[in-house]
Amino acid sequence: MRLDRITINPDRLNGQPCIRNSRLTVRRVIELLALYPSREELLREFPELEDEDIQQALRFAASYLEDQVIELPDSDGTAA
Repeated sequence: MRLDRITINPDRLNGQPCIRNSRLTVRRVIELLALYPSREELLREFPELEDEDIQQALRFAASYLEDQVIELPDSDGTAA
């Protein structure tokens, strides 16, 4: 499972999983998916967000439901 767009940096947003080291958290992306009537509208409102970001946020969230441990790279690209 490839999750190279999800980053965790202990110095940013209390170490919450983010999209591409931005201030947009995985949790926020999932919330936005629930709020916006269509993915196209969501992408228009958040042009920095890409479809692959959304896909990986959903995979990351689903992995928590499976109790699966996923090793993510640090913000410098090395494995955590």
